[in-house]
Amino acid sequence: MANVTGPAEALDVTLLRKDFPLLSREVGGHPIVYLDSAASAQRPRQVLDAMREYDETTHANVHRGVYRIAEEATRRFEAAREAVGRFIGAPTPSREVLFSKNATEGLNLVARTWGRTHLGPGDAILLTEMEHHANIVPWQMLAEERGFTIRWIPVTDDGLLDLDQLDRLVDGVKLVGITCMSNVLGTLNPVSEIARVAHAAGAVVVADGAQSVPHLPTDVSTLGCDFLAFSAHKMLGPTGIGVLWGKEELLEPLPPFLGGGEMILDVRKDGFTPNDLPWRFEAGTPPITEAIGLGAAVDYLEGVGMEAVRSHEIALTAYAMETLRERFGDDLRLFGPPDPSDRGGVLSFAFRDVHPHDLSQILDQYGVCIRAGHHCAKPLMRRFGVNATARASVALYNDESDVDALADALAAAGAFFG
Repeated sequence: MANVTGPAEALDVTLLRKDFPLLSREVGGHPIVYLDSAASAQRPRQVLDAMREYDETTHANVHRGVYRIAEEATRRFEAAREAVGRFIGAPTPSREVLFSKNATEGLNLVARTWGRTHLGPGDAILLTEMEHHANIVPWQMLAEERGFTIRWIPVTDDGLLDLDQLDRLVDGVKLVGITCMSNVLGTLNPVSEIARVAHAAGAVVVADGAQSVPHLPTDVSTLGCDFLAFSAHKMLGPTGIGVLWGKEELLEPLPPFLGGGEMILDVRKDGFTPNDLPWRFEAGTPPITEAIGLGAAVDYLEGVGMEAVRSHEIALTAYAMETLRERFGDDLRLFGPPDPSDRGGVLSFAFRDVHPHDLSQILDQYGVCIRAGHHCAKPLMRRFGVNATARASVALYNDESDVDALADALAAAGAFFG
């Protein structure tokens, strides 16, 4: 990868885009404008090449074989774990970084191990109205089973968490679940502040970092959470692998999540002995190629620099918000905080009375890729009185020309729908 930063850490997006093969594609005769990175980011050639090279030269099952390529596969797999831990500031990556299928599975792991162990009738947990279903439904399922209650932190009209009653809401709860960044509103939540209050009340904090980890510097010690889940495919990596980080002292006493191979030290007719961390929570053959890809994605992001990524996306989000408001005025309702520094590069909006699915299909005719739907956040949709929104989301490979293309396509859609 060439040097893609210049004065004041500005990204050279033209140069950087050359690393992403899909971005050279055309759709319907138009250059593709990919604005759906909040759903799944594009992958650079360095990630694709790392996965292909591993598959062609090294692939073998890990943690089992003693022949040369098996030992090399294990070394590379565990090196990816160390890289991820370094990326998020994990104190002990070799024991605290767990590989899962995705962020959703990581959050389910917490619910089904820590939650099942610690929650029961008379207990309560606290979630926010802006959570992704992945940090709601597992707790609702467990609440039906275990009989605890769920409280909610409300959201203001500006898309911020209403923390006026936080001390009252957190009183007596055993767990607080919070997204670091809303996948609908782009809101960057004050996780460290909430974690401080939660810990003072004796609660653990489970953070959903799926949207934040790919876009801004992350240090779990500064963040203050006890568990953090995120996915590779939103951070320039492959699908099929996610990460759950947890504090070693909380993970150590927990029972396994799934049973089978790899997660045991011994199996007898009368029972089993679980493996050490982290393998206790990684039953069966893991996603080895995907871990190699995730490690390469971490290397790529570190090479660009997360401070530079964050600065670029703040500036681009500000440009997008200003452009859309100037061009469409009251025809476009933009959800979320009005200050770009309070949000990530996620722009959910309603355009006139056009259904988001119809809008997305029209934009696709101009090569513009956006999301349409409830974004796995139905409680938040109901909070704002809508069934769905259109959502454009930016990443390090987007620039002002992509925003202009979005605005032009929206204007064309407006003309089409009259």
